[in-house]
Parts: sequence; C-alpha cells; structure tokens
Amino acid sequence: MPIYVILIVVFVLFVTLAAILRRYKRCPSDKILVIYGKTGRNSSAKCVHGGAAFIWPVFQSYSFLDLTPISIECNLTNALSRQNIRVDVPCRFTVGISTEPESMTNAAERLLGLSIDNIQSIATDILFGQLRLVIATMDIEEINSDRDKFLANVSTNVEAELRKIGLKLINVNVTDIRDESGYIEALGKEAAAKAINDAKKSVAEQNRYGEIGKAEADRDKDIRIAETARDTRIKTADANAKAVEGENSAKIAIANSDAARREKEAEASRIAVAAEKVQAAKALEEAYKSERDAELARADREKATRQANIVVPAQIDKEKAIIDAEAEAEKVRRMAKGEADAIFAKMDAQARGAFEILSKQAQGFNQMVTAAAGDPQKAVLMLIADKLPELVKTQVEAVKGIKIDKVTVWDGAGAGKDGKTSTANFISGMMQSVPPLDELFKMAGLNLPEYLKGKQAAEVQE
Repeated sequence: MPIYVILIVVFVLFVTLAAILRRYKRCPSDKILVIYGKTGRNSSAKCVHGGAAFIWPVFQSYSFLDLTPISIECNLTNALSRQNIRVDVPCRFTVGISTEPESMTNAAERLLGLSIDNIQSIATDILFGQLRLVIATMDIEEINSDRDKFLANVSTNVEAELRKIGLKLINVNVTDIRDESGYIEALGKEAAAKAINDAKKSVAEQNRYGEIGKAEADRDKDIRIAETARDTRIKTADANAKAVEGENSAKIAIANSDAARREKEAEASRIAVAAEKVQAAKALEEAYKSERDAELARADREKATRQANIVVPAQIDKEKAIIDAEAEAEKVRRMAKGEADAIFAKMDAQARGAFEILSKQAQGFNQMVTAAAGDPQKAVLMLIADKLPELVKTQVEAVKGIKIDKVTVWDGAGAGKDGKTSTANFISGMMQSVPPLDELFKMAGLNLPEYLKGKQAAEVQE
C-alpha cells in the first residue's frame, strides 16, 4: 500500500476522532447541560447535570443553564391582611434553577437563553404575587409573632409557582414588618408592658417562695434528724435478724447443693447407659437397612434384566406389527380412494355430457316454442313434421324383412260379401297388421293432426 494512502487514512481517522471528542460535552457541577433538537424522546430537551453526553452533529445542539443562586429583594408595601390592615413586609428571597428532572425540563423550556436579569424579573413578579396571597390569608398577630408559620406558608406557595418555570426557593428572609396604623407597634408596647409586669410578679412570688422555703427547710431538717435516729435502730435490728437468717440459708443451700449433686450424678449415669443402648440399636438398624437395600438393588437388577430380554423384544415386535398393519391399511385406503375418484370422475363426466345434451335440447325446444308463437302443441307438430319421414320409413321397415319365396293363390270361390276376393282380403289383413301412425302417436301420448289421419287412411285403403 502506498505511503500517501496510509497518511490519508490516518488523517481521516484523526479528524473523525477530533470531531467526536469536540461533540462530547461534559457538564460542570454548577451548570445544567441542555441538549435540544432530535432527542428521541417525548420531551423537547434532554437535561444532564453532573455528567456528560455526546451531541450528535446536525441533529442536535446544546446550551448551559447556570445554577448560581439569584438574590431577589421584594419590599412589599401596602399588602392587605385578613383583618384589612395594610402592612409593609420587606423580604429577600434566594432562588436558583432546580436540579430535579421535571423542573430541569421546565427550566430548559422557559428559561434557556434568558439573562440573569430576565430570570430575576420573572421570579420577582411571581414572588410579589404569592407574598400578597399569603398575607391576605393571615392575621397581623400570626404574621408578627408566628414567623415560622408565615415563612412556611410563603415557602409552600412560592415553591409551587417557581417549580412551573424550573426554579427552586433556597431561602426566605423577612427583615421587618410594619403597618401604617401602628397596630404592630401597639402590640409591641403591650407585650413589653406585660413582660415587665410578669417580671415584677415573678420577683414577688420568688421572695414569698423564699420565706416559705426557709420555714419548710427548718421543719424538714428536724423531721429528718428524728427519722435518721429511728432508721438507725431499725437497721440494727434488721442486720441481726438477717445475720441469723443468712446462717440458716447457708446451711439449707449446702444441703440442697448436695442433693442436686447426687441427683445430677444419677441422671448422668442413666443418660450414659441409655446412650450406649441407643447407639447399639442404631448400629443394628443400619446393618439391617444396608442388607435390605442390597436385596432391593439385586431384585431391581434382575427385574431390569428380564424386562430387557423379554418385554422389550415383545414390545418392539408389537410396534412393528402395528406399523405394518397401519401401512397396509393406508395402502388399501389410498387404492380404494383412487378407484372411487376414478369412478366419480367418469360418472361426473357422463353426467356433465348428459346435462349438456339435455340443456341444448331444452334450449332448442324453447326456441321452437318461441318460433311457434308460444304454442307448445305447434312446436310438437313441427318436431313431428321433421321426423315424419323417419316414422313412415320405420313403419314400412316392419314388413320389409318378410321373405315370401312362393305365393300360391287358390281363389275360386269368387267375390265375398264386400265385393272383395279372398286374396284381396288376405292382403288387406296383412297391411292392417302394421301399426298405423295414429296408434303410434297415441302410445306416445300425442294426437295426430286431422290431415295426416286422412292421408293415412287413404294409404291403407290403397
């Protein structure tokens, strides 16, 4: 391979690697990396905090959101409290962009590209509105005395609204609360006077408690001296009694200890003897069990041997016979099916041919009826007229095959009653033995036309 090809490949790989490294962005801990464009998800942007991500060229781009806290001074004036008293509440809020996943997405959608001043302006409007709302739901006493509740309400309302634009409340500091009517100042003076009076009352009560306490202390001192002397006498008597009781308890304990020792020795001996017998029984049981297992194994082996020598060949022969019978039955079934299919095909072909002939005959007869002005009788007469030569030919063929080798006429008796001779009567009777056309038509269920009947009679007479 030429050297310039290798250099080109190395250059391309170097450029590709440099491009990939340039598109791999790391996110600092005080910023949020916002990737927008084709993120492959339902959200409009992908936010990364404290990590890194690869930015696809052409399809994606990126930007950063600063997590630096923003201090906002909210000097709220003339806010109306629940008692309809207007107060001034100077506050200072510290906010910043939240790092929660949902809040980061909101910040990317609403704050990306805005300057610190623009973000501060948007947050100030939200803070003023929520601060007025909280003051409108509280009394002056609650706002002034219960600062924890006031700050908790402010944090709850402000936090919910700031989260919608991706911000988070970090701190709230209320410097002072004032009102135009001097109500808070009056409350302070009242509280101070009450505190002074409570202090004076407390001093007087403490002095009185001191005198009473001194008298009670002297009395308690005398009582304690008397009780100490009594307790000393009781303790001495108790000590003597406990010494005697202790001596008796020691003797009882020694006796009980000896009894327990002898009882434990007997129990230990019994347990040892029982254990020896149990071990001997277990050894015998295990020996019997081993013999039984050996016998069962031998029986299983003999059973398996017999099954392999007798049952398995018989099973194989049985399955072979079944397979041969099934093959023969399948062969017979296929031959029978083939013959049946052949017969069916032949009969079907004959039926189709007969159906076609009859269909064509029916179509022809329908056309003849149409030609005969819709009169079926006339159509039949047309068919008869067409077949009349064949019918006459058939009638003549009836006597055509009669062979008369010799005819001898003995006619000496003269004419008969009807003027005919016996020879003429013989010939006339022979002709009458041929079925006339009218009789043929009647046997077919038809009537011969009148003009054909007259013609037939004339032919017979001739």
